[in-house]
Amino acid sequence: MAEFTMELNDEQKEVRDWIHGFAADVIRPAAAEWDEREETPWPVIQEAAKIGLYSLDFYAQQFFDPTGLGIPMTMEELFWGDAGIALSIVGTGLAAVGVLANGTEEQIGTWVPQMYGDANDVKVAAFCSSEPDAGSDVASMRTRAVYDEAKDEWVLNGTKTWATNGGIAGVHVVVAVVDPDLGSKGHASFIVPPNTPGLSQGQKFKKHGIRASHTAEVVLENVRVPGHCLLGGKDKLDERLARARERAKGGERVKNAAMATFEASRPAVGAMAVGTARAAYEEALEYARTREQFGRPIIDNQGVAFQLADMRTQIDAARLLVWRASWMAVTGKKFEHAEGSMSKLFASETAKKVTGQAIQILGGNGFTREYPVERMHRDAAIYTIFEGTSEIQRLVIARTLSGMPIR
Repeated sequence: MAEFTMELNDEQKEVRDWIHGFAADVIRPAAAEWDEREETPWPVIQEAAKIGLYSLDFYAQQFFDPTGLGIPMTMEELFWGDAGIALSIVGTGLAAVGVLANGTEEQIGTWVPQMYGDANDVKVAAFCSSEPDAGSDVASMRTRAVYDEAKDEWVLNGTKTWATNGGIAGVHVVVAVVDPDLGSKGHASFIVPPNTPGLSQGQKFKKHGIRASHTAEVVLENVRVPGHCLLGGKDKLDERLARARERAKGGERVKNAAMATFEASRPAVGAMAVGTARAAYEEALEYARTREQFGRPIIDNQGVAFQLADMRTQIDAARLLVWRASWMAVTGKKFEHAEGSMSKLFASETAKKVTGQAIQILGGNGFTREYPVERMHRDAAIYTIFEGTSEIQRLVIARTLSGMPIR
């Protein structure tokens, strides 16, 4: 019988401690500055690249960890450091996952390395799916991709929004409509190479949290990309669209390119939330041990101690859901009960709750920028919104469990 264990092996522990050291020594000291500046922390990304933490090789190693725990372990430690800076470091990964999930081996080998650059010339990439009128409702997407057969080129027109690294990226991965009659089933993903004419940055958003991560609109005006920039290739697309048309006649649901990317990344987002929640819990625990009121540490009061007990329990439960989903994904087990969405939902809600409780434990100090829990609480709000809101996760779970088209 195979041995069952939930303990990280020695190699994983070594990697975890290495990342934790970078988060403690490099990310945390810079967190408040870049939050205030609301700019991409290029120097920190550069430092991560110098030690190999921001590189294709490192993330490939973690992605192919046979236990599935490499990526969630990495995300938790980085986001323990600071969510905004960490998202600047890992944001390229969503675009990379988009290529890995939908691209050919040749496309993966060509474009993913370009997304990262190297230690001397750091690059970032962007995944562009959401639109002003199509966030959770992907069926309302309007960005169109039309095939010019004479030139073997695709012509893209539309506006994307909420794109991490949008406009400042070298490589953009863009989801567009190729067959509007099929709704969300008629979507495909495209690589837009660096310096392609017609792609420009629109509005840059000033955000409530994760301020060190660049978020902007991406405008596509008659953007022409070669035929080989269609992820998966045209033959595969034509076959998929034909199957979608047949299945649509029978009422069968078909996943689209954007959803394939999000489904693969949801446990990773859950791990990000766990990292932020853990950081806030640790701050609150240390404060409660050292802050004295009425002649004793405030942790000596049940009202505080019980909150901390609940916080730690919820964090550990969230981590276990994330680890389960990550293990299922790497071992090829289907999310028959929407386990990926479960992990993202619970971890996201936990991060919001725990960071709020941390502020409460710190009292007035927690409400100031003198202490990091205020920033952590602002950052935590994003987890219940991006890559599928909590409401969408509940909808996915409910539909999966019931088999009904719940609206």
